[in-house]
Amino acid sequence: MRIPKQALLLRIFIGENDRADGRPLYEALVLKARETGLAGATVLRGPMGFGRSSVLHTAKILRLSEDLPIVIEFVDAKDRIEAFLEAIEPIMGSGLVTLEKVQVLRYGESDPDTPVPGGGNE
Repeated sequence: MRIPKQALLLRIFIGENDRADGRPLYEALVLKARETGLAGATVLRGPMGFGRSSVLHTAKILRLSEDLPIVIEFVDAKDRIEAFLEAIEPIMGSGLVTLEKVQVLRYGESDPDTPVPGGGNE
């Protein structure tokens, strides 16, 4: 799969306890991204954060939180990201969704015609 050089970065900020059909929402989103053919997804778990409610969620030992911040990132072509956003609308509850224009410099393996330092093809 190829991603165009000019692409979009979709970030979805949710809580670890957010659910969709009985499973963690972040898992449902990643599976939906795979099903719809997005180039990839990354789930990041934050040690601390707060959202619209201003409730502080932290992973500190004395104040363990079960609802830590989760950020899911997707990078792909504009049309694929827009189609994905439509597909996930029914399962999204609360959360923050952002889009940014990005320039893709590399995706996947290096070009076979490009020398890789230490790769024996110099």
